[in-house]
Amino acid sequence: MTPLVSIIMPVKNAAAFLPETLESIQRQSMKEWELIAVDDHSSDVSFDILQKASSNDPRIKLIKNEGTGITPALIRGYEQSTGESITRMDADDLMDEKKLERLSEGLTEGIIRTARVRYFRSDGPLGSGYEQYAQWLNNLESTADHLRERFKECVIPSPCWMMRRQDFESIGGFHSESYPEDYDLMFRMLHAGFELQKRKEVLHHWRDHSMRTSRNHPNYADNRFLDMKLKYFVESECSTGAGICLWGAGSKGKSIARGLASAGVEFRWVTSNQKKIGKEISRLHLSGPNTVEQGSKVILAVAAEQDQMEIRRELDDKEVTIFPFC
Repeated sequence: MTPLVSIIMPVKNAAAFLPETLESIQRQSMKEWELIAVDDHSSDVSFDILQKASSNDPRIKLIKNEGTGITPALIRGYEQSTGESITRMDADDLMDEKKLERLSEGLTEGIIRTARVRYFRSDGPLGSGYEQYAQWLNNLESTADHLRERFKECVIPSPCWMMRRQDFESIGGFHSESYPEDYDLMFRMLHAGFELQKRKEVLHHWRDHSMRTSRNHPNYADNRFLDMKLKYFVESECSTGAGICLWGAGSKGKSIARGLASAGVEFRWVTSNQKKIGKEISRLHLSGPNTVEQGSKVILAVAAEQDQMEIRRELDDKEVTIFPFC
């Protein structure tokens, strides 16, 4: 019988967490699933753990990554999958026992299903940044919320989404042009125009630990996120005729300004800093807040939350669309 859901799970040196992860998958209330575990040249006993699990449960399929890295592993795993719906799992995380059931419930073409998540840490205290990210992520509800906030952080958690196979293939699947691969997939999901439906339950438990790939690999450095944000912003927001405004002249604002200029985008660069108004940075002129035009699309490159709130209030009567980038 064709499994209802295919779970694609890259694995690299996850032996310390794999038994618990596999148990959380096998404990699912929905039984019609297959797990495609792709070992990415692990140097620990991850492959042995997966081999034993596969021999005891025919729903677990173990293959080796023919390339190197997460994206080739995801592509390889998907090629071996047969499910009607697709989801991804991280080898060090935990599923709520009703995760697959809730995400697949009534799932039809044209829909991306996601849910709330919880961060936890098994080798020390959880950093406040992770808690804040989870809280922000969980507070996003509608498709409009996710579209508005997509340039701030990744609004769809990489191991907590599900969509129909046909839809997944229509956006190129796991074939990502660059890293971070999960952020690239998120942009492609949202820009395809699918409806995003979010379950209010916490269905995924995201494990943070000192060896987590996103903490250590250069593919997840901040500059890569900014390059990707600018690429998709230019593609999706700079061809509609609305004026583009960049607010913020700190280090991130300067990087964004250079990126927009390199892409040939005409924009107004605004700052609240009286010492910078009227100056030029990288041959680009800085103007004051009163120059923001009605109906503009505003890139907000100001990190302090209080400053962001003040800017939003200042722009309240301008009917602008604000896209926070930090």
